[in-house]
Amino acid sequence: MLKLTKKYLKDVWALLWSKTTIDEKAVATVKEIKKRYKLTSQELADVAKAISEVGNQIDDIGDAVKGKPRKGRKVVHKQKSKAEIAKAQASRKAWEEANKKKSK
Repeated sequence: MLKLTKKYLKDVWALLWSKTTIDEKAVATVKEIKKRYKLTSQELADVAKAISEVGNQIDDIGDAVKGKPRKGRKVVHKQKSKAEIAKAQASRKAWEEANKKKSK
């Protein structure tokens, strides 16, 4: 009887430990699945955004064929500071003088 009890306890002990590793593996698998789902959903959102951009730009192809100008970003002209203007004028003046000397 003692042998049977001892064997039963060993089997129960082994069963408990085997269940623990299976549970741990299941938890690790669930974590991995959640991580992959998050990354996949982010990637799909990026793809959807890119597809919508392509859809917006398809309309421009017909305009380009017709010869209309591009509808890109508007050019913002920055005002130059007085120092930049003076530097550009000096550079222009030096260039003109150099060209006068070359032409003579």
